Amino acid sequence: MGLLVAAALVAVPLTASAQPKGQPKEINLDEPETPAEGTEPVEAPAAPTDGGEETGLGDICKIDPTACPTINLEKEAAKDLKNETYAVQQIYALRYHRFEVNPYFGLTMNDQFVGHNGPGLAVNWYLTNVLAIGVNGNWYGALNTPSDFNFQTSRAARIGEPITEYQWNANANFTYVPAYGKFAGFSDFIFHYDFFVLGGVGAISTRPMAVVDPDNRTFDWKPKLSFHVGGGLRIFFNRWFAAMFEVSDYIFFDELENPSVAANPQDKSTWLAEGKSFTNNVQAQVGLSVFLPFSWEYRLPK
Repeated sequence: MGLLVAAALVAVPLTASAQPKGQPKEINLDEPETPAEGTEPVEAPAAPTDGGEETGLGDICKIDPTACPTINLEKEAAKDLKNETYAVQQIYALRYHRFEVNPYFGLTMNDQFVGHNGPGLAVNWYLTNVLAIGVNGNWYGALNTPSDFNFQTSRAARIGEPITEYQWNANANFTYVPAYGKFAGFSDFIFHYDFFVLGGVGAISTRPMAVVDPDNRTFDWKPKLSFHVGGGLRIFFNRWFAAMFEVSDYIFFDELENPSVAANPQDKSTWLAEGKSFTNNVQAQVGLSVFLPFSWEYRLPK
């Protein structure tokens, strides 16, 4: 009886589940492996169907549901990608649809006989990020001052040089920003800047200063047509506050005092010189720029 049991145990083949641990399993590469008795074959996962949410492209519907009915995902995925990619930084100080308020002080640069210094104010509205319309004005008032050079020359030559004084100036301008950028300063601080040019038309009120015959001659203020061209630089300290330097030329035809005295010094028709004098009033303007509103929000396409 004992021999029969032993023979039966020897005759039973080892299955995969009964394979002793540590013993390598024999695999026949010529024949497919069959599952062991008592086990079920494992089926491969089914391939995702088109248009279902099982696909990777369908995940976009979970992120942006509005894109599902408007975008053909399969067609978009089949398009060739562009090789070149450009990274464009957002503009630090956006000017589009903002006001610029610019108080400044002007200093005469080209008149060696009399200085026409005075405060000024400019206000601009930016139609685009680079184009603006605006106005500016200068007030000279009692700040017209004859120079020491004029005094020394007149005393040495005993000849009075005809000079004029300015009262006010106002202009309507177009401003264009052709370039902007940034530079590093004070170790790791980044300054943003822009260059601008402007041009416009306006008026300036002037009158001659009585030098040749001050005892008899007095002149009244007269407004005259003027043209304005200039350019400058802004350096931004933040997104709405900047320092400004500008050079402007106010061009007009001026009237000068007659250097000779007529037989009748009381005759006002002889007080002015004949013709007009083409005048360039070039001045350096140093001031501040404040952009309103102080902040804005970028709106980028999806």
